[in-house]
Amino acid sequence: MTRLGKAIVYGIVTIFLLAAIVSFFLSLMMKFTSIEESSLTWMIFTSSLLSMFIGGFVAGGKGKEKGWLMGGATGVLFTVIVLLFQFLGLEQSFSLKQWLYHLGFLAAAMLGGVLGVNITASRS
Repeated sequence: MTRLGKAIVYGIVTIFLLAAIVSFFLSLMMKFTSIEESSLTWMIFTSSLLSMFIGGFVAGGKGKEKGWLMGGATGVLFTVIVLLFQFLGLEQSFSLKQWLYHLGFLAAAMLGGVLGVNITASRS
């Protein structure tokens, strides 16, 4: 696998690990407090954007060049994985709202990729 492919895989793994950790803590909050899922909507969206940004940052840092491409490819691969899971597993397609969310996720991952390349390049 090429360096660029490995960078994207690192980014995707980072995104899913962060999503699992955040989901675990949010589920604990809902279990042991009176907080309901509907009141956590913005927190879930914000943590998703942050996870995508960090995943793009990791991909850009590992790729060491073309950060917008590394972050963009990471965001697109994430969207494809989620779309395939939803379409094949749940037999549902994306709604317009979900497409807009994933467009925001793509932008966050691309921004993270650009910063990842520039910050890791300045350290070397």
